[in-house]
Amino acid sequence: MPDPAFPQAGAMVRLSTPDRGSDPRAAMMGAVAVREEQLGKQAVEARRGRVFTLVALVLAAVNLRLAVTSVGPVLTEIRDGLGMSGTVAGLLTSVPVVCFASVGLLAPRLARRFGAGPVIAGGLALLAVGLAARPFAPGSGLFLLLSAVALAGIALVNVLLPSIVKDHFPTQVGTITGLYTVALNVGATTAAAATVPLTGGFGDWRLGLACWALAALVALPPWLLIAGERTAARAAQVTGAPPVRVARQPIAWALAVYFGMQSTSAYVIIGWLPQIYRDAGLSAELAGVLFATTSLLGVPLGMGLSALAGRVRSQSTIAVGLGLFGIAGYLGLWVDPATTPWLWAVLLGIVNTAFPLVLTMIALRGRTPATVVALSAFAQGVGYLIAIPGPILIGALHDATHGWRAPLAVMVGLMVPQIVAGFFAGRDRQV
Repeated sequence: MPDPAFPQAGAMVRLSTPDRGSDPRAAMMGAVAVREEQLGKQAVEARRGRVFTLVALVLAAVNLRLAVTSVGPVLTEIRDGLGMSGTVAGLLTSVPVVCFASVGLLAPRLARRFGAGPVIAGGLALLAVGLAARPFAPGSGLFLLLSAVALAGIALVNVLLPSIVKDHFPTQVGTITGLYTVALNVGATTAAAATVPLTGGFGDWRLGLACWALAALVALPPWLLIAGERTAARAAQVTGAPPVRVARQPIAWALAVYFGMQSTSAYVIIGWLPQIYRDAGLSAELAGVLFATTSLLGVPLGMGLSALAGRVRSQSTIAVGLGLFGIAGYLGLWVDPATTPWLWAVLLGIVNTAFPLVLTMIALRGRTPATVVALSAFAQGVGYLIAIPGPILIGALHDATHGWRAPLAVMVGLMVPQIVAGFFAGRDRQV
């Protein structure tokens, strides 16, 4: 019979190793460990989700200008192949701005109903269809219509990408905006440079133009996944919010005017800068290189400027500084384009970075993704409407005066409202 003064071995084990399930502290520590493990997995999944969204953003941004820049290099072949008149060719150059202005204004309503992700996916699908079908149109009218289909898709994506940046990267708005505007510039430059070689390789301008639909098809699957898997969780912030009446907000008008003024300057540079240099006696080759310089400068400068703009509370000083560079560049062309043509090209390349700046400001001025959608649609829609007359007016002035001094004087003058609007748009305010 065991001695009661000495417990048995099993009892000693139980006394020396108490049951963890009966110890509140051990249970709490176990729960904390499980919670930390869950949070760790959620953090990893969140990082993967942001990387996936970033890839989707970049792929979409690559497509935002190539539908426009791929046409110019083969416009002669298009006109010959379709029997396109000069009037229709002129309409073709104005369709992008009209589509960006009109269709872009519909984006907030569509986003509230379907979510931003599905609308972006739909925009990319429209772009792919338009790009693939328009080269095979039997006539110039249908070519123009299918171009409008592709550009309508671009307009929807244009407006909604800033809200995706605000939603998924709220603390990195400037950096991410700069990254996707760099992708936009790369896509535009690649299409402009590669369309003619592709046409030569295929032996047909239709195939050389249609192959750009592949870029939209590559960008589409990630957005289909986003639309299918994340819309309920993410787009609720857009669809569940009441419409924001941004037209009553002074900051929205400042953004719209600034967007319109910088678009006017950009389209004048795109449309007329090479001709200004050629009329000053420079060769066509050098004029093309100088024009390319203004575009290529936007890649590093746009990235750096957007990152800087996202880190400071007010972007007014940056906007004013860019306007002063623009005044200097246009004044230089007014005095003599041929004296220091590289300097004027660099100055105009700097002022062109107003585009990534205004996209960054749009994302920063809205408190929520829903507000950013509304601000983006208003600023881009109204801004593109403001920009429509600019390139036409400059061309008409050139024809009327048989020179470039009057048009360039107008461009110097237009830098003033751009500076004023940029100052007010850049102030530390939110809607």
